[in-house]
Amino acid sequence: MVEQSGQSGDRGMVKPADHAEAARLAGAAGRMLVELRRGIGTELSPEQGRHEGDRRSHEFLSRAITELFPHDGLLSEEGADSAVRLGRRRVWVVDPLDGTREFGEPERTDWAVHVALAVDGRAVVGAVALPARDIVLSTELPPAAPVPLDGPLRVLVSRTRPPASAQRLADLLEGVTVPMGSAGAKAMAVVLGDADVYFHAGGQYEWDSAAPVAVAASAGLHVSRVDGSALRYNQPNPWLPDVLVCRADIADDVLAALQSCI
Repeated sequence: MVEQSGQSGDRGMVKPADHAEAARLAGAAGRMLVELRRGIGTELSPEQGRHEGDRRSHEFLSRAITELFPHDGLLSEEGADSAVRLGRRRVWVVDPLDGTREFGEPERTDWAVHVALAVDGRAVVGAVALPARDIVLSTELPPAAPVPLDGPLRVLVSRTRPPASAQRLADLLEGVTVPMGSAGAKAMAVVLGDADVYFHAGGQYEWDSAAPVAVAASAGLHVSRVDGSALRYNQPNPWLPDVLVCRADIADDVLAALQSCI
């Protein structure tokens, strides 16, 4: 089992206000996006709504984080990257609108806002807002670990591009696949007990998983690469090949099965 985020070595670099601000900012950005989304189909086309959502959320979050934490680094999906962050021990990793496709479809709820803080490469603070559901899950108030349910294990897959490896994993675990939109929505489905396994082996960026991983780890879930190794953030290349989030009690079985289908 991989060491979870938020171990004692990080505590001197993290303050309670970090957790509180991550949750506050994710929630505020989410509310702004919900308001913007009401104009899709009237004032805005779906494509315009997606573009405006990305832009406005990024501008709000990057400005707020820079003002609140001027000595920290920042990595945002919608912002220009800078090597300056590599010299900082504390780096905020932000996805202003995770699930842009789903955001542009007013009936869908599977999109998110991610705000995370990585300290020395580990995601130790995080907040994931699910704005269409009026939910913010964060390390400020770590969610309770999900209760295992009877029935087959539920393996989350992309609703638009489900990989064959996910079906193979579900078959090996005698489980079923559950299609869903954004990465954050998938990871939070495991946190909330609506699914059991989220893995992605097609490559993502750090902002896709940093906040979900921090929140999931705070809830006692297993988080790692698909080979069981630790996830590292604030790397020179922010590309992450794979990620696994699952219930801790099934992690060994899931990791073993993954070696047969990746």
